[in-house]
Parts: sequence; structure tokens; C-alpha cells
Amino acid sequence: MWASTRRLPVDVWLEPLVIVVVGVGFITWHALTDFTANELAQLNSSVLVDTIIAHIKLTAAAAVVVLAIAIPLGIILTRPSMKRFAPIAVGLGNIGQAAPAVGLLVLLTFALGTGFRTAVLGLIVYAVLPILQNTIAGLRQVDQRVIEASRGIGYSARRTLFQVELPLAVPVILNGVRTALVILVGTATLSTFIGATSLGTLITTGITVFLPKVLIAGAVLVALLALIVDWIGRMVEYFATPKGMR
Repeated sequence: MWASTRRLPVDVWLEPLVIVVVGVGFITWHALTDFTANELAQLNSSVLVDTIIAHIKLTAAAAVVVLAIAIPLGIILTRPSMKRFAPIAVGLGNIGQAAPAVGLLVLLTFALGTGFRTAVLGLIVYAVLPILQNTIAGLRQVDQRVIEASRGIGYSARRTLFQVELPLAVPVILNGVRTALVILVGTATLSTFIGATSLGTLITTGITVFLPKVLIAGAVLVALLALIVDWIGRMVEYFATPKGMR
């Protein structure tokens, strides 16, 4: 058992240790700190849990849509008849990510109003590129000789895609998914500027009303959530990768 643990990549076992240390530290700080009435309005347990859940819902909703768009689109753009459109799609994705997140959300607000749906749409635009780009890159790096060999033994194009190309591209694709999820967790904090509840509410409240403890709590919780999401993504990436490619 110890030998198998030593063979694990460092980040697979080190990151959860960091998460536990930070999480226990935050819980201890929250339990032992005396808060003012204004601070308690944001940091009492029930409000804090509701805020964390709201942030997770916002991130999860955007992530589901991004995955549903970016991976199938990346697959389509690697097919021979559609390859010529790949640079256009990646270019549009670059425009979406290059735009300042706050500016993008404000522009969407003018068009769609404030609230949860507008925030989700802004996050989708901002997070499509890493998954799309990695899906295309992952499928393109599959050795053409392997694809030709699978077709030579009678596999259809569809079967080759699902049983040969995608399994070999999984590490690269999932790395893009991890990147996008961390981007979503961080960028979701900005949704507070357009009326969507998130951990960004704690950060902006801490700054505008000068409540350092609220500001620190918001920043630590966002960082902790990003670490958790990144580690879950890393575990999925590790166990979904064929053993010979780890």
C-alpha cells in the first residue's frame, strides 16, 4: 500500500493536505474570533453556508454548459471536413477570454439585465477556451498511424473516435477542464457586481464597508474552493487516464 502511494504524483496527495490545513485553520479562526454585529451579518454560519452554496451553484451551472459546448465542438472541429473552421472558433474563444471579466459582465447586463442567468452566461464565455483548445490539441496529438491501424482492423470512424482517439486524448482534455473550472471559481466572485450572490459578496462588502475579517473570509473561501475543485479535477484526470499514459 505504501509503495503504491509513493508512486502517486505529488499533487494527488499533497493538495488535499493543503486543503485540510487551510480548511481546519479557517474553521478554527471562525470559531475563536469575536465578530462585530456587521461582521456577523455576513459571517454567521447559516449566511456563510448559503453564500458558499450560491457560489457553487453558479460555478456548476456554468461548468455544465461549458462542458456541453466545448468538448463536442472541439471534437467536431478535429474532423477532416471541419478542420478549416478550428482557427475561427479558437479565435472567438480567445476574444471571449481576452475581454476583462468585469467589462464582459457589465456589457451582458446592459443586454440581459442583472442576476444569476447573466452571470452564468458571462462565465460560459470566459471559460470555453481552455476546454475547446485542449480538446482540439488532445485529439490532434493522437498518432495518425494508430487511427489508421484502427480503421484497418475494421473500426468505423465513430468507433475509432470513442475507443481510440478520445481515450488517448483524455489527459489533455481533462487538463483543460481543470483549468476552466478553476477559472470559473475565481471569476464567479465578480458576479456580485451584477446582482448574483457569490463569495465575491463577502469580498466587496469587506472592501466597501471596511470589514477586513469579512474580506479575509471571502478570499480564503474562494481560494479553498478553487483548491478543492482543482484537486477533484486532478483525481478524475489521474484515474481516467489509461495506466500506460500516467
